[in-house]
This record gives sequence, structure tokens and C-alpha cells, in this order.
Amino acid sequence: MHMCHHSRHHALRAAARHGFGGMGHRGGPFGGRLRGPPDPFRGGKMIADGDLRLVVLALLAERPRHGYDVIKALEERSHGAYSPSPGVVYPTLTYLEEAGYATAQAEGNKKVYAITDAGRGHLDENRGVAEGILSEMAAFGERMAQARAWYYHREDGAANDIPGVIPEVNEARRTLKAAIAGKLDAPEEEQRRVARILNDAAAAIRGPDL
Repeated sequence: MHMCHHSRHHALRAAARHGFGGMGHRGGPFGGRLRGPPDPFRGGKMIADGDLRLVVLALLAERPRHGYDVIKALEERSHGAYSPSPGVVYPTLTYLEEAGYATAQAEGNKKVYAITDAGRGHLDENRGVAEGILSEMAAFGERMAQARAWYYHREDGAANDIPGVIPEVNEARRTLKAAIAGKLDAPEEEQRRVARILNDAAAAIRGPDL
């Protein structure tokens, strides 16, 4: 029997909870809900409001953007791990406009936002924070992409099941991989505990020497 949809993704959601914490300013810049692959952070609030404003301002400093473009840029920077909802992005853009950090110009049925001189000055004062968040976002997204690839497929894209064994063996392998995936970003002490368990399990499987 295969794992249910919820169970299959539980371990990667657990890994996601270890992701964006610990950048260390204002109690950690990544607040709110974290969700794991294959649909991570969809509509969730991963970045604190003030930090998201800086990140969006950094994106506007690259070129003018409309709201959907900002969402896609954040998706790309995070390797698909973070996809903020329009209900998060558009109020952020409105705030930047009202604060004088961005201007908005209608183009068809869209508003295109561009950074102002005041916005550039504010970004320059906080560039280290903005770049740190973008860097951690990219690194976390890459780790999650690797976890998805490792969990679901071999490098050649084929399924991980071993042919010629009873279904329970493949089910146990999938369960084990899910458990390990949930510890990918665990502290070193926890990883050592996992390693001890795996070594003990391997020894038990091999059985006594003949």
C-alpha cells in the first residue's frame, strides 16, 4: 500500500520548518506558515512585512515591475519554494508607493511600479538585510529542490522502487526516505542521532555474522 498524499509530503514539510529561521534580526525575518514541496509557501506568509518590503524594493531597483512580475521573480529566486499571494504582494507595493519609495504608472489594466530616489536611499541603508534575505531564500529553495529530487526520483528520473521484492520492502524504503528528508536541515546533534539509528538498523538487517 502506498503512502497517502498527506503522508508522502509530511517529511518535506517538516524540513521546510527548519528553513528560513535563524537569520537573526527581529526574532528571525521569516514568520508565518511554512509549507513543503510540491506546493510550498503558496499564498503563505513566509517573510515578515518589513523584510518583504525591502525585498520587493530590491526587485524594483533592478527594473520596474507589476505585481505578477514581483511574484514570479520571488518564485524564481527561491527555486519555486516561495510564491507569495497577490494579497501579500499588492499591499506591499501600495505601501511602497504611499511611503514615497516607489511610483506607480498604469499600463493597460496593470500598474507598473518603479523605485524612486527615496526608495533607493532606503534600500542602500538596508541593502545588507535585503541581500541576506534573497540569498537565504535562494539557498533554501535549492535545498528543497534537492530534497524533492532525492525523495521522489533517482538522478535518471526513474521511480525508486526496487523490482522483484515484496511491496512492504519498497513501502518501508519510502517511509525511511521521508523520515530522513525531514532531518535534512536538522542541527548536527540531531543528525548524529539519525546516523546512529540508521547504523543500528543496518546492523539489525544484516543480522549476526555467520
